[in-house]
Amino acid sequence: MSDRITAAETLVAAPPAAGSPHVDAGDAGYSKDLKSRHINMIAIGGAIGTGLFLGAGGRLAGAGPSLAIAYAVCGVFAFFVVRALGELVLYRPSSGAFVSYAREFMGEKGAFAAGWLYFLNWATTAVADITAAATYAHFWGMFSDIPQWILALIALAVVLTANLISVKYFGEMEFWFAIIKVGALVAFMLIGIFLVVTQHPVDGHTPGFSTITDSGGIFPVGMLPMLLVIQGVVFAYASVELCGVAAGETKSPEKIMPKAINSIMWRVGLFYVGSVVLLALLLPYTSYSGDESPFVTVMDKLGIPGAAGVMNLVVLTAALSSLNSGLYSTGRILRSMALSGSAPKFTGRMNNGQVPYGGILLTAGFGVLGVGLNYVMPGEAFEIVLNFASIGILGTWGMIMLCSLLFWHRSRDGRVTRPSYQLPWAPYTQIVTLAFLATVVFLMWWGGGVGRTTVMCLPLIAAALVGGWFVVRRRVNDLAQEREDA
Repeated sequence: MSDRITAAETLVAAPPAAGSPHVDAGDAGYSKDLKSRHINMIAIGGAIGTGLFLGAGGRLAGAGPSLAIAYAVCGVFAFFVVRALGELVLYRPSSGAFVSYAREFMGEKGAFAAGWLYFLNWATTAVADITAAATYAHFWGMFSDIPQWILALIALAVVLTANLISVKYFGEMEFWFAIIKVGALVAFMLIGIFLVVTQHPVDGHTPGFSTITDSGGIFPVGMLPMLLVIQGVVFAYASVELCGVAAGETKSPEKIMPKAINSIMWRVGLFYVGSVVLLALLLPYTSYSGDESPFVTVMDKLGIPGAAGVMNLVVLTAALSSLNSGLYSTGRILRSMALSGSAPKFTGRMNNGQVPYGGILLTAGFGVLGVGLNYVMPGEAFEIVLNFASIGILGTWGMIMLCSLLFWHRSRDGRVTRPSYQLPWAPYTQIVTLAFLATVVFLMWWGGGVGRTTVMCLPLIAAALVGGWFVVRRRVNDLAQEREDA
């Protein structure tokens, strides 16, 4: 396949699904190399990432054991979002995912906003991931003298190279990354349960509920800190929608997707809530910090030779996995936008491996800016980009729920047919989720600091979206006319 898009290619798309009159040019040209095991593990990997492995340390220190409640609440809404996306995927699988659905139900303006908010999410998340990778690498003495920005650059280069080969390589990487993450978490939880049951001391503390009660209870610093960390917890679930993007490159999404999505709920309960509860039982919340993964902290306190190093290697894998996912998904989303005129033309290009390398390189370019941020302010880099990534995530999730709500309304009018796999309790689920997302934005502002600064940047983000639309709207309309005339 040529690595350049042609005029004809913009008019060719995969046939629409039954009941869908919409055709998305961005769905053409992909291989269907992702198998069931890939999708299932991508769904797991999307629910276990940097936000848990690194972010949980600082949030535990700030909110105490109540962090488990925040994870549980946010997990429920994350499930609603991915379940809504799953219904749309079974209605019409698309590599453009929610951008394609926004185009169908909200028009090109909606697709433009959805796509660039998603790009904001992953461009900033890429910075967070390479920052986390560099932070983890400093755990080992051999890397302690290497500047953080150099380690961040190495991480970006390695993952970018692997992502550009083919979707099959991406699927295999994510499969094994997820295996490592899940295996490590299961091993940690088994060790933690053993320590709690046997009352084996950890750093002089006896594990159990007394560790929580003796340190101020579930809300040691009040309920407000737990509410304020919710925006960071939302970041932890940032990749749950990835399986919806990957569905466009699998042969049987109608068989694979429901199983993968339904399993997310118990994974959230087991891995997120369960692991945070164990962390709170093993050590006082004051023992954790944002400078180190809480899992590494526990292993280090146990004094088992090499255990902390192994766990640190695992959390490094989690950061690289998240970066890998971000480059993958933005490449597909940007290609869908490029073929409709909403993104630069070069982001629609594919290489011989059927990989949309233009969009991947654009996201990686923002990762390079993150390398610069790590050079200028290594201590604050993660927190700054986490807040901006959260805005992108909230915008993306909001767009998914709006598309789901509009899809529900059209089904009531008889214009579309909902698949048998549906978001329960519609339309109330969408409305409550949108209200929750708006509440998170308010909490970011209310908490002050970097969060308030981020929310105050919302008018600038909105202005950039409006200005960007006026720049591309003529090209978008011209391409739309070409598709109608074809």
